[in-house]
Amino acid sequence: MAVRTPTVTAAEKKQAREVSLRRIGRLFRAHRLQLAVVTAIIVASSVLAMASPFLLREVIDRALPQQDRTLLAWLVAGMVAVAAVTSALGVVQTWISTTVGQQVMHRLRVDVFTHLHRQSIAFFTRTRTGEVQSRITNDIGGMQAVVTSTATSIASNLTTAVATAVAMAALSWQLSLVSLVVLPPAVLLTRRVARMRKEITARRQRELADLNVTVEEGLSISGVQLSKTMGTGAALVERFTASSTRLIDLELRSELAGRWRMAAMSIIFAAIPALIYLSAGLPPTAGTLSIGTLVAFTGLQAGLFRPLMGLLGVGVSLTSSLALFARIFEYLDLPVDVDDPATPVPLPRPVRGHLRFEDVTFTYPGSETAAIAGVSLDVPAGTSLALVGETGSGKSTLAALIARLHDPAAGRLTIDGIDLRDLRLSDLASVVGVVSQETYLLHTTVRENLRYARPDATDAQIEQAARAAQIHDLIAGLPDGYDTVVGSRGHRFSGGEKQRIAIARTLLRDPRILVLDEATSALDTSTERAVQRAFDELARGRTTVTIAHRLSTVRDADQIAVVDHGRILESGSHAELVSVGGRYAALAA
Repeated sequence: MAVRTPTVTAAEKKQAREVSLRRIGRLFRAHRLQLAVVTAIIVASSVLAMASPFLLREVIDRALPQQDRTLLAWLVAGMVAVAAVTSALGVVQTWISTTVGQQVMHRLRVDVFTHLHRQSIAFFTRTRTGEVQSRITNDIGGMQAVVTSTATSIASNLTTAVATAVAMAALSWQLSLVSLVVLPPAVLLTRRVARMRKEITARRQRELADLNVTVEEGLSISGVQLSKTMGTGAALVERFTASSTRLIDLELRSELAGRWRMAAMSIIFAAIPALIYLSAGLPPTAGTLSIGTLVAFTGLQAGLFRPLMGLLGVGVSLTSSLALFARIFEYLDLPVDVDDPATPVPLPRPVRGHLRFEDVTFTYPGSETAAIAGVSLDVPAGTSLALVGETGSGKSTLAALIARLHDPAAGRLTIDGIDLRDLRLSDLASVVGVVSQETYLLHTTVRENLRYARPDATDAQIEQAARAAQIHDLIAGLPDGYDTVVGSRGHRFSGGEKQRIAIARTLLRDPRILVLDEATSALDTSTERAVQRAFDELARGRTTVTIAHRLSTVRDADQIAVVDHGRILESGSHAELVSVGGRYAALAA
């Protein structure tokens, strides 16, 4: 099995460059008041902390030499009070800033999930599931440090740096110049490190997405069954191992990117106090500085480099996180192909269920051949339409158009004369019920699987739907009955049993239009007859569209349409089509 190595596309590079700090800042717009309070706390803490070096100078220059115990006690008490108040303010600041950051992360997660849920089926057919999960978990999780602490770190470090620089200048402007001489090269160095980490971060997140895809494909019940039956377990483990190994390399490179450069800068910063002591002994300044002033200044100088390094570190983190924001914004900027109309039209009540196809044409994205071409069908309310034809003829595509999983490129579909595109998606879902040949059950109990279609359904209504689908007796005979957990994707049950549970789930919604896309394909002959009788009973007064390969299940339909290469070849009742002697007659022979 080939190992897939993520590559950086030109579009991804362009997008990463275009992520603006202004857009990131808009994420915090709703929390301006809290951020203002945090900023005020930071300013107060920074200004208050600047009192400590001056108190220390007084201790060294006055209280200790003069043996003034009263002054010493007040100065020491002042130093303790400053530390206590700044610590308390720091706790409050951390609480508020972390709360704001978590709320922003929550909003991002919800917005991405909601926006992706609005995407059409076409998006999910071309996107790997593990990739989607990685964006929501790994990418947003990777932004946590930036989102929760960046704004406050910038404000705190900047305020502290400015206040410290002012205090240093007040003590000795000459020594201040010596301390700040290393600032320009530090800024340039930090910019280079930030660019390195940004590129590595983008590659790391793509590798994490690939790892998620491997887990999703290899450890799902279907993936495990496939690998065991195909004997590809060793190759799958090799692929996972290779991806994990690349992650180790990227994580190390991310952590060590520019580390030697920053370490060299830290050494230079540490050497500055020695230069200050040397400067204090040179002729221009010799004898002009007291010991207390010198000690206080070196203390301030050490305190200045900490916020400066903090600011430079925040710059590195923010720049590298732009790759994460680019991936999140990419999903948030996806257009919604199938969406609610700007001015939805309400369905008339009661809904009759008159369904019409009016010269409908549809082409799948990336295909040059129309899957449906110029289809016109009229299905009066309460009647049944059967679609028959060979595999790939377009039957399931017609069913998907009825549920508005896609929108036609030309023509229109209407229910009671209203174009489906003019209806709210929720209104359409309440009218159209679909049972497809691919049954999907949630990993929960049978009861909750059924109630998924109608959260307010009573137990009696759930059992009634199960009886109609000919599945109640089997469920009731289980040790846990309706509280039986179906397992991953319903693997606790056979294909026919899952199909009947899905039928019951749809019937529980009591839709006016039923779309049965090979709904009985997984049932044995006797069970199929029983379910078909239930359908016949429930279809009275409803509009029913049935897709089936076995013509025996559709011969009693009011109208049968033969589909071939996306076109309707012929339509009519069973007797009419047989008498014509066309394609249907050949299929029925």
